[in-house]
Amino acid sequence: MEFDYNNLTTEQTNALSEGLDEMDALSIVTLMNTADAEVALCVRKALPDIARAAEAVSARMKKGGRLIYLGAGTSGRLGVLDASECPPTFGVSPDTVIGLIAGGDGALRTAVEGAEDNSDLAIADLKAKGLTGLDSVVAISASGTAAYCIGALEYARSLGALCVSLCCNAAAPLRLAADIPITVVTGPEILSGSTRLKAGTAAKMVLNMLSTAVMVLKGKCYRNLMVDMSASNKKLRNRSIRMIMKACSVSRPEAEGLLEASKGSIKAAIVMHEAGAGCDEAEKALLETGGFTRRAISLLKGASPVPGIPESRPKC
Repeated sequence: MEFDYNNLTTEQTNALSEGLDEMDALSIVTLMNTADAEVALCVRKALPDIARAAEAVSARMKKGGRLIYLGAGTSGRLGVLDASECPPTFGVSPDTVIGLIAGGDGALRTAVEGAEDNSDLAIADLKAKGLTGLDSVVAISASGTAAYCIGALEYARSLGALCVSLCCNAAAPLRLAADIPITVVTGPEILSGSTRLKAGTAAKMVLNMLSTAVMVLKGKCYRNLMVDMSASNKKLRNRSIRMIMKACSVSRPEAEGLLEASKGSIKAAIVMHEAGAGCDEAEKALLETGGFTRRAISLLKGASPVPGIPESRPKC
């Protein structure tokens, strides 16, 4: 694919940093900090498209679809990073949010030159993951020209999957392959062409927003607490206890007791306390409400006693 890269703002030189090689360290990092401060404002302009993508991904995920990030180089690494954080943060299976990088996992540490120019490689990677029409594919490319990403969306669209692009150029051809194009125009980099800088920061911010919004819409939080978190170490178990203390306004010993009684489920522990329910009843209410803690509490508080459950509602 031939493309005039001169039209890409990410490939332009930044007038503010033309004397970069003559600056001292403090001047360099101050200039970079000033440039980075503008990134959030650039992302703000794309918020409607980010929200639209989150709603569409969440709707498909509720039907069994997956979220698949895909990109090359820095973009691919950022997708893998966001995907890898979802299981511990939201308690989802590693297969729920997947990160693919051109050139395979080895490209996470060592650049695989030319991989981003191979659209067939993207198709092969998606086929290996068993892509279906229920899935959502988010192709990440700062320039918006990577054939790996364009080929991925074209293949995904042929199967009926949701196609989302994330790039940093208004003229990016990748946008044309997407159902929902997310475009954050961050402009020329302080180090010309080094899109791991502002463009990479923008991508990280957007992916954080997208995955978090998707999971919140799926009921993965209560208030602002990550109640589906996996307590896989001492720090996270401590956090689980503190979340129950906060949500239920109870002492630490009470929170520890609730967590034990709920078999380690923060959600169930909160529902048990707030609705005066037993563990089985809390789990049933969560199942009936799609995993939404607040809805499960409301269901139990407003419902008549469930047949077969003693008034004392013993703990599990």
